[in-house]
Amino acid sequence: MRVLDEEAPQKPRLRNWTTTIRSIENSDGRSASSRSGLLGVIQSVIMESLIGLVNKIQRACTSLGDFGDADGKGVGLPTLWESLPSVAVVGGQSSGKSSVLESFVGRDFLPRGSGIVTRRPLVLQLHKMEEGQVEYAEFLHLPNRRFTDFSLVRKEIEDETDRVTGKTKQISPHPIHLSIYSPSVVNLTLIDLPGLTKVAVEGQPDSIVQDIENMVHSYVAKPNCIILAISPANQDIATSDAMKLAREVDPTGERTFGVLTKLDLMDKGTNALDVLEGRSFRLQRPWVGVVNRSQADINRNVDMILSRRKEREYFATSPDYSHLASRMGSEYLAALLSKHLESVIKSRIPSITSSINQTIDELEAEMNHIGRPVAVDAGAQLYTILELCRAFDKVFKEHLDGGRPGGDRIYGVFDNQLPAALKKLPFDRYLSLQNVKKVVSEADGYQPHLIAPEQGYRRLIERGLAYFRGPAEASVDAVHFVLKELVRQSIGETQELKRFPTLQSELAAACYEALERFREDSRKTSIRLVDMEASYLTVDFFRKLPLEVERGTGPAGTNPSTNNPPGVTPASNKHPGANSAAATIDRYGDGHFRRIGSNVSAYISMVSETLRNTIPKAAVYCQVREAKRSLLNHFYTKVGKTEVAPLFNSLLDLIFWSLWSRYSCNATCVAQGDHLAKLLDEDPALMERRLQCAKRLELYKSARDDIESVSWSR
Repeated sequence: MRVLDEEAPQKPRLRNWTTTIRSIENSDGRSASSRSGLLGVIQSVIMESLIGLVNKIQRACTSLGDFGDADGKGVGLPTLWESLPSVAVVGGQSSGKSSVLESFVGRDFLPRGSGIVTRRPLVLQLHKMEEGQVEYAEFLHLPNRRFTDFSLVRKEIEDETDRVTGKTKQISPHPIHLSIYSPSVVNLTLIDLPGLTKVAVEGQPDSIVQDIENMVHSYVAKPNCIILAISPANQDIATSDAMKLAREVDPTGERTFGVLTKLDLMDKGTNALDVLEGRSFRLQRPWVGVVNRSQADINRNVDMILSRRKEREYFATSPDYSHLASRMGSEYLAALLSKHLESVIKSRIPSITSSINQTIDELEAEMNHIGRPVAVDAGAQLYTILELCRAFDKVFKEHLDGGRPGGDRIYGVFDNQLPAALKKLPFDRYLSLQNVKKVVSEADGYQPHLIAPEQGYRRLIERGLAYFRGPAEASVDAVHFVLKELVRQSIGETQELKRFPTLQSELAAACYEALERFREDSRKTSIRLVDMEASYLTVDFFRKLPLEVERGTGPAGTNPSTNNPPGVTPASNKHPGANSAAATIDRYGDGHFRRIGSNVSAYISMVSETLRNTIPKAAVYCQVREAKRSLLNHFYTKVGKTEVAPLFNSLLDLIFWSLWSRYSCNATCVAQGDHLAKLLDEDPALMERRLQCAKRLELYKSARDDIESVSWSR
């Protein structure tokens, strides 16, 4: 195998030739022919550098996975490939497509055979060398290896195709890049696409016909694509697969070059002048006829140089085409395409540059949004986790403190739900005449009370106050659910956390666990407030009752007919002291028990107002305040160093420790690495997106640098 490992000769980088060109044009010391010759050389270098620039960017596109989204894997990513001017070679099977390409090169190097031979796009980049230099070929997937035996080039194309598609007859959109350096070529880049077919052969899926058409269509539909449509002259041009597809994507013919092959195989007495002269199928670009080697010539290994000479002789001596001889043949076609490609590249460079700069800004913004890759050392990972927790904590506190919506729902619990729950308590049924009699009688036992049923009062009040436990616990639960929802909402709103689903789950679990502890403390405190009211009654309230009775006012200075505790309907609307004589006579009658019920109702009303104010205080103190202060304390202890975690008094302390441990490389950090790394496991889709964005950003920056490193005459 003739493979050379030395580096390819470096091509001269194009400098700013504009000033040089102008100085030559304005020079008086040179002859007109001398100036013309120099200008021609410089313009040639300029155009060569432009095609070389596009070639370099195309190779970078392939290396970094930008295939113009032909395989659909780059969905949502900008593509530079589609912005680059290119020449796509399109034709049906057996149209002579391979022979045209080989005639451009002057070498046999393409696979041949029956059925679908080209199963991957072949990006063929031709580089003209100085006379006398040894021609060679290079593949992008085999960098710095030169092939001088072109039969080995053919074999490598077949092998590289099989590496991706296997030994099947499947096709792949991933292109093969082949660069050929030769004195016999013009500077030109072509993309050889699979031949269009109408029927799937054995071993091919039924969808192969549509798959090939879709792939070819994805290339030729690009506005910057020049279409080289190959059609055999011995078939009706109206049935040409290449011209049909070209007409679909380029109805005006602005981007299409028509090529007629097999002119020498047409029936005697017929010619293709109607097509070549644009009468039967008009294009804005000229039709070019070529005469390639016959299958017999290929089998006899007829030399390409001899084949080109025969082609020139055919057109020069043909009675039908001799008047077109200067515009026919593969050599003319290659030069025509090269010149046109150069002009298209030159006209597109400014818009490509603008698009590249805009896309770089967009990709950098997305990379900043996605975030940088996670560090691998434990100290840095811990620092990252703490920073993420701090970001979440900030959002959570903003919800509570009013910077974001949500905290007002806690106030709604205290201002609406708690009062409503207190009003719904069944004191009307509890302080009914029948129940008051029953409770007082049970409290008296076998010895009825003499003056005032103190035990009955206490039992009525204690049992009545127990009803407040329900609203107290309900308020605590309501605050808990609001806080829990705010945690969930805050995790979702913390942009930095979106890439770490495992950490989100762990953080949510830690927060919910902490909120459960806060709820339990708040529940105990609220119940304790209720029990405190029942454990020691306010004596002054009852001591004032005789004076209030004498003044004709209700207990605590209120009118019992208009002021009742929430949810309380007194046993009677009569004031217990409205008729002292009747009370004395009927000490154990209904009026007596109604007065007891009214007094108990008044006392419960007073306690209700007290609890309405103190239960919210307990909930805020035990739940809201603690959530703001220590929601993540247990989580910090879990992820921090066990032996030093108890020393952390604040998040700031832990951050300082993490900064220290980041550079200490101690064994504990190493041991914790797996756990920390697990917390920072990212969404695989996000990791893949970052990787693809990074590759595409690298591609665009490389293209920008390449374009900025060359200048062209304007």
